[in-house]
Amino acid sequence: MIGRTVAASLVLLLATGSAWAQQKSVRISGTVESFDGHVLAIKSPALGEVKVNLTDNVQVFEVSKATLADVKPGAFVGVGAMPQADGSQRAVQVTVFAEIQRGRGEGFRPWSRQPHGTMTNATVAETVKSVDGERLTVKYRGGEKTIVVPPEAVILAYSVGEKSELKPGAHVAITRAQKQPDGSLQASRVNVGRGGVSPK
Repeated sequence: MIGRTVAASLVLLLATGSAWAQQKSVRISGTVESFDGHVLAIKSPALGEVKVNLTDNVQVFEVSKATLADVKPGAFVGVGAMPQADGSQRAVQVTVFAEIQRGRGEGFRPWSRQPHGTMTNATVAETVKSVDGERLTVKYRGGEKTIVVPPEAVILAYSVGEKSELKPGAHVAITRAQKQPDGSLQASRVNVGRGGVSPK
């Protein structure tokens, strides 16, 4: 019985490792251990120590806390939310993108970080105060959504940063580290937290 259990565990471990190896891109978050100008070493709670080669044209974005005052008409935002019975989306997190990121991932789709969650990347068309929180009308190519932003929703903002901010101890996240043929990882964008924010 023990032998079969060990064998089954080994098969599961190999399958999991194989699945990870076959992924074309990896999401990494953690703290910077070192950065030599090209290779970023990250200590990740989920993956351990990971080294990522940054492209010469890598983009660095600061992620900091924001308020509802920053979610104004014309802003391009990303809203992680839960669908409501009336067809609206109740925001869990609202991210105000930097102007250079306008149009990034525009549209409506599932949100992987929350079971049954949704993600809407769109432009704020209107904001209206209501009894259940700020109500936003956001528009994207082919549609629009009504978003309710309750007081407990997390609001963040992106701004253009510098590679010099990738210091040991800094909280960072790479949403898509591309796996190369030799097994190494490469990324063209890094998010770095400011003011106690830990990007995910």
